[in-house]
Amino acid sequence: MGAEFVQFSLTPILIGILASVACALPGNFLILRRQALIGDAISHVVLPGIVVAFLLSGVVAAMPMLLGAAASAIVAVVLIELVKRVGQVEPGAAMGVVFTTLFAAGVLLLEQSDTSSVHLDVEHALMGNLESLIWLRAGGWGSLFDPVALATLPPELGRMALACAVMIALTLVFWRWLKIATFDEGFAEALGIPAAPLGFGLVIASALAAVAAFEAVGSIIVIAMFICPPAAARLMTSNLERQVLWSVVFATLSAVAGYVMAGYGPLWLGGSDSVSAAGMIAAVSGVILGLACLFGPHRQRVGAARSGGVG
Repeated sequence: MGAEFVQFSLTPILIGILASVACALPGNFLILRRQALIGDAISHVVLPGIVVAFLLSGVVAAMPMLLGAAASAIVAVVLIELVKRVGQVEPGAAMGVVFTTLFAAGVLLLEQSDTSSVHLDVEHALMGNLESLIWLRAGGWGSLFDPVALATLPPELGRMALACAVMIALTLVFWRWLKIATFDEGFAEALGIPAAPLGFGLVIASALAAVAAFEAVGSIIVIAMFICPPAAARLMTSNLERQVLWSVVFATLSAVAGYVMAGYGPLWLGGSDSVSAAGMIAAVSGVILGLACLFGPHRQRVGAARSGGVG
């Protein structure tokens, strides 16, 4: 049993956790800045950039994907400005039109190009290929200490671990600046903190997390993890440090519970087939957010304050 778990479940669960945490960390600040739509936007915008990068380079590699995603983001910004200025459209509507259009363009490119041989098609773009990232050479827990077996780990695990480590490092290094600028940009600038570049850097970091997670888990988890764990964490506490910790806990819980329920949930209910791990992880994160809305301490305080006001 232990050998089967290490071989078939350990690495997908770890990759799911790392992807969820990497997206949740910058998601906390996007939520507080009322920029949650940016996380959704990034997950849509990266798709056409990644597809074009693959078609030009012929390989699914980190650097071409990052360059493609960056170029796609620039195109998105230009198009949004054009739609706003030429069409006199409200900014939120302009963003929605451009992001959905670019995402649809990416899906069409996938449909019309032969990318299925490298696990880059519509299904993998939406749901990723988390279930296939297994460790075939593992023989049990002892493989964790076997250099030969470790060399056969799915490469996505190393890339996702690096991306998550970068997100943690950036959060720690810029913690004070982020904390001040998120709540009061004017005060931050008065202290000499470059609030505008910091906000731009936050978006770039979010894009990095989204691109790193995209190959393994697709766009569904990316969208959910930017929003659901940080939003649920905000309902648990008004302290930023505790909020970030809560978001990491919720992201980890979503990844673990979602993967287990995707594989075994249908069997427990009498079914015969598993369901998408990425879809189930996103669903679990939504359930956690719903429970936090109903029973979170912050929600209870808001309800008590309203009752007191009415009385």
